[in-house]
Amino acid sequence: MDPLSDVLSLLKIRAYACRGFQAGGDWSVSFGPSSGIKLFAVVSGEGWLAIDGVQNDGAQNPTHIRTGDCILLPSGRPYRAASDLSLLPVDGGHLLRSILPSEIAQFGDGSDCFGIAGYFDIAGENADLLLSMLPPVVHIREESDKQVLRWCLERMRKELQDPQPGTSLAAQQLGILMLVQILRTHLTSGVERKVGWMFALSDRKIGLALQAMHQAPSQRWTLNTLAQHAGMSRTGFAVKFKELVGVAPLSYLMQWRMSLAKERILNSVDPIGTIAVQVGYGSESAFSTAFKRLVGCAPRRYAASLTPDAEEERH
Repeated sequence: MDPLSDVLSLLKIRAYACRGFQAGGDWSVSFGPSSGIKLFAVVSGEGWLAIDGVQNDGAQNPTHIRTGDCILLPSGRPYRAASDLSLLPVDGGHLLRSILPSEIAQFGDGSDCFGIAGYFDIAGENADLLLSMLPPVVHIREESDKQVLRWCLERMRKELQDPQPGTSLAAQQLGILMLVQILRTHLTSGVERKVGWMFALSDRKIGLALQAMHQAPSQRWTLNTLAQHAGMSRTGFAVKFKELVGVAPLSYLMQWRMSLAKERILNSVDPIGTIAVQVGYGSESAFSTAFKRLVGCAPRRYAASLTPDAEEERH
């Protein structure tokens, strides 16, 4: 897989509770905090959005939201959506939980706006791989960017307004597709200089090196072989990689290997020695030293967070 797909797969992201709502007249709704990534999208109509705790970070807050706008809140921030933000909001989370998954929530008279609210659940230990790459708010508002998402939004509207067998799964998969497209748009937006593995993917040469590391993490990579994959000189590659990614190439490789290792320690019954080989270490001791240096504890101590039965199966 490519690096973005690798990270999303590693995090086991799933679209959870993607629900439709209709709003019209005077309406105001609030959603509380969550541990995942929140999504708010306007399929048709318009309104206002105010996000708690967002100040002077490039995001317009409050912001006028129009047809086709999609907003991600990576830190699960509380927010309010309304026709007029001076109105007293109702608790949107409570309302959505009080109706069947197949039902459309209604705010006000429901005649002016159709939207989608939900969030993406992220599996714990490696969540920072993605969340550290994202600002407090990702707002897709340019018409050219919204065109790409329009099919997903219309398909989601149809699934939610006219449920069919398999609608729950279809809505979840459409939510993931929307997330991927929003991340693609964000990493190529060029609004500001961004540093990190995700943004480096838009650079053709550095992207090739990242893809090589992700496709074969167990390979004995060196600075020279990675530079060859990128089609660059050793020195030029090392300088540009650190400039775009924020860390040196072999440091990034070690971080990715440890992310894979943590996931496998927690979610497989493979012995530590087997996992060491899978992520590119010739011996369990070399792997344990590297793991402790980066994670802060030895692999077996890290594995102690497993149930006793699962840990017993490793030996």
